[in-house]
Amino acid sequence: MKRRTFIGTSAAASVGLMASQTTHAMSNTQSSELKGNINHSVCRWCYNKIPMEDFLKSLNDLGIKAMDLTGPEDWPLMKKYGIHSSMCWGAGFGIEKGWNDLSLHEELIEDYTQMIPKVAEAGYTNLICFSGNRNGMDDTVGLKNCAEGLKKIMPVAEKHGVIVQMELLNSKVNHPDYMCDKSAWGVELCQQIDSENFKLLYDIYHMQIMEGDIIRNIQDYHQYFGHYHTGGNPGRHEINDSQELFYPAIMKAILDTGFTGYVAQEFIPTWEDQIAALKEGVTICDV
Repeated sequence: MKRRTFIGTSAAASVGLMASQTTHAMSNTQSSELKGNINHSVCRWCYNKIPMEDFLKSLNDLGIKAMDLTGPEDWPLMKKYGIHSSMCWGAGFGIEKGWNDLSLHEELIEDYTQMIPKVAEAGYTNLICFSGNRNGMDDTVGLKNCAEGLKKIMPVAEKHGVIVQMELLNSKVNHPDYMCDKSAWGVELCQQIDSENFKLLYDIYHMQIMEGDIIRNIQDYHQYFGHYHTGGNPGRHEINDSQELFYPAIMKAILDTGFTGYVAQEFIPTWEDQIAALKEGVTICDV
């Protein structure tokens, strides 16, 4: 399953790169010792140019204990380096075809019913899912369809202690027509499913584009959020002062809710030294 498709490097990325030179240099001298308040993770797809084993060694050096968006093929090597799979994938049809389509329910239910025990047996707890695109469907109908299908896999998830998490994505820039593109819609879906084993993956970058008011939404809806992703806006690049979000305050707001899950860096590095960019992002979030 492809995580993202990209079209070149924007002019904004070049501006962000120039603006980041000072902080880039500073990050190389910062300590890798982390405070331990935030459980740090990173999305593998953002660094897929780096061979997996080399990347895992770098995570050990940085003190990052987990990695997002990996499947069974990755887990043995991750275990070798003590890296936890904090958000698993391996079930479903990807972002555009999801639980809002009744015609896919039979296959989705079978797929997730098989994958959930694999996640649990490997010692992991989170498995991603997607609403799918609207394709002309009313949001209320799509929500009803998602709830109907997901309720059928909740007994399996509850039995194995796995949390199925639907990601909130923007439909304005990156994923046109995606249905689960607002916090309120996702929260209503959680309420209809009514299981502690269904949560939302709150992507800060995506929700800044769609609705903003990030800290207030975290405060109001945190009980429905099981996982967080970062990213600088605009451009989904480094999360430093080259973009508009102030991540230290956002991280403090997350901690204030009592959250003990993972926060995964999901920005696309523009720096030549991608590991240095990752180190800076983690340091910014390490409140």
